[in-house]
Amino acid sequence: MAYVPQAAHLVALVFLSTGFLLAVLGAVLLHALATGHRERAGNVLKLGIACAAIYGAALLGFSLLSKEQVLAVGETKYFCELDCHLAYSVESIMTAPALGAGDHVVKAGGTFYVVKLKTLFDAETTSSRRPQGASLSPNLRSAVVVDEQGRRFTPSLAGTRALTEPAGQNVPLTQALIPGESYQTTLVFDLPADAKHPRLLLTDPFPVNWFLIGHENSFLHKKVLFSLEPHSAGKATG
Repeated sequence: MAYVPQAAHLVALVFLSTGFLLAVLGAVLLHALATGHRERAGNVLKLGIACAAIYGAALLGFSLLSKEQVLAVGETKYFCELDCHLAYSVESIMTAPALGAGDHVVKAGGTFYVVKLKTLFDAETTSSRRPQGASLSPNLRSAVVVDEQGRRFTPSLAGTRALTEPAGQNVPLTQALIPGESYQTTLVFDLPADAKHPRLLLTDPFPVNWFLIGHENSFLHKKVLFSLEPHSAGKATG
């Protein structure tokens, strides 16, 4: 199973077109007010409100009709860039009460969840206009674990350091790729004992996404998450 954003480029075009139209109407409104054409100003204001209301209704409607999706280990979630797609999947999950070795051992407050997240630059999704072999630096990603109660947990810096030192540095989610290339990033979360049904939420936190119709970050839209259920996880020693 793979989650792919639907009509992502069309959604972006509609957003930009609506923004441009509202900007033009705003300029016409200011000119009408400045020149004393109050009736024209009133008509332009009504048209602007109508456009904003239609867009807002579509934004809210798609969000209310959306459904939460939970992907299993190995299943893929795509993020749409301007002329290509990046694919993310959880490759493995391990749990451990402590991580590290020697002087670098760190004990979890509850249980460490070690998640291997794969990033793939899907070569089959590149635009024909994209220069061959051109690299891509992914947008900033937000990674949190959400439990059954809706609590959110950010990555554990202490756990990550214990796992990656002194062997080497962790691969950041923003590292550049070329088409067909992939890498794995280790995410470590310290979850309390009462955290049930943990799921990884990976999103693009860019604020403009709040206003894109059908985007999972838009207001009230349901999310696409990765399951981190213990029964699908291995055990890490530490």
